[in-house]
Amino acid sequence: MQMKQYFLFIAIILAVNACTGEKATTPKPKGYFRINFPEKQYRSFDDGCAYSFSYPVYAELEDDKDKNAHSCWKNLNFKQFNGILHLTYYDVFSPKIYNEMTENARSLAMKHTIKADAIDQKRINYPDKKVYGVYYTIEGNTASSVQFFLTDSVRHYLRGALYFNERPQYDSIQPVVKFIKQDIDKLIETFQWKK
Repeated sequence: MQMKQYFLFIAIILAVNACTGEKATTPKPKGYFRINFPEKQYRSFDDGCAYSFSYPVYAELEDDKDKNAHSCWKNLNFKQFNGILHLTYYDVFSPKIYNEMTENARSLAMKHTIKADAIDQKRINYPDKKVYGVYYTIEGNTASSVQFFLTDSVRHYLRGALYFNERPQYDSIQPVVKFIKQDIDKLIETFQWKK
């Protein structure tokens, strides 16, 4: 009998606490900060390298400061988005090296298959400017979201890779990736090899 009274007493206390009239609160869902994107405006790079292109005014084009960097290796720094597009250029002097470089670009993009949800590749083909290549779009929580290479199929080779200095969370950086992809598209569309 004492046990029944004990359970009845506990049930009454729980019922009274449940009916206090206070509104139950639930935690807020995770959200992300609003991103203010700058207006699209471009300027030209044509400074002592074997190539030229247009890049956005809100990005800083800097020489690559890595100890192994070659001349005409550039970094397009998107400081407000904490991202960098690394551009590495090689003067190719043999078909064997050219084939190694294009295969290396493919294998570097495919290294992301472990974490990637999808990897799409698109051919780049501007025969009037002798600009050819492959554009890799990598979706998912990967270190790099966009990679590409450009070549004239004979002598010049340029590889680009976009990285963010953040832990990869594709859903949170997706709007920024989409915005910067437009700038990369503009860079590729305006890209030219010098004679």
